[in-house]
Amino acid sequence: MEEQTYTLKTPECFNLKDIFTCGQCFRWQQNEDKSYTGIVKQNVIKIKQENGTIKIKSIGKDNIQELTTQYFDLERDYKKIQNKLSQIDENMKTSIKYGQGIRLLNQDLWETLISFIISANNNIPRIQKIIQRLSENYGNPIKFENKIYYTFPTPEQLKDVTIETYRKLGLGFRDKRIYETTQKILKKEVDLQKLNQNQNTQEVREILLTLPGVGPKVADCILLFSTLKRLEVFPIDVWVNRVMNELYIHGEENKINKKQIEQIAKQKFGKLAGLAQQYLFYWRRENEGL
Repeated sequence: MEEQTYTLKTPECFNLKDIFTCGQCFRWQQNEDKSYTGIVKQNVIKIKQENGTIKIKSIGKDNIQELTTQYFDLERDYKKIQNKLSQIDENMKTSIKYGQGIRLLNQDLWETLISFIISANNNIPRIQKIIQRLSENYGNPIKFENKIYYTFPTPEQLKDVTIETYRKLGLGFRDKRIYETTQKILKKEVDLQKLNQNQNTQEVREILLTLPGVGPKVADCILLFSTLKRLEVFPIDVWVNRVMNELYIHGEENKINKKQIEQIAKQKFGKLAGLAQQYLFYWRRENEGL
């Protein structure tokens, strides 16, 4: 593996903090110089944003320019999307202004699937630690800047991992779900490659829901944050439930029906509901006292 470097002019609507802290990914860490280091597929990437440029250094199997373009969704016109969503109402305009640097990452489907099963009833620091332990034990090591990083393990690398071993890694009740889902993928009971090729979002969602540990919210996160990239889905967690109630429903929070939220999201945001969700989620979570 050879180190690569790549520099590009900062795209519109691009901010590393917004991208990496809006809840869509778990393998990026900020460094003291405000750069970020992360593992993307079989690559370790260090990225820094300053003086109108994005500077990237990497080591791995992929061409860094091609990987960056695909992973950071650089071919999508986010300014056009933001302009369209901002016209809906002042709430969207305000949330977009706060998180205008958000871009939805095209993350590996397998890694996104397992990561969001792990995310169920969990917090981000703990999710990151579990994924790190899983990678250190079963992924491939890559040396970068005198430090060893580990790729996310493939289904084949997890083939012989037992439920008991998962529990020792801190997965808790998710141990059986990760084990069973991995076995289903290995047996091609669910073919991830075919999921990537299927254009029908509802069909893909229903297939994802057959996997242990994948409920409606996790399925929608996988659809939105992976290479599936279905912008029309609207994942609903406690923060999204709260902000949608406060801004649009005005009812008792514990009595809000998710179907009601989905209906409002579809009516107001249409095929861009997933991005609207990210702006609202990030704005509400980062400004808890509003």
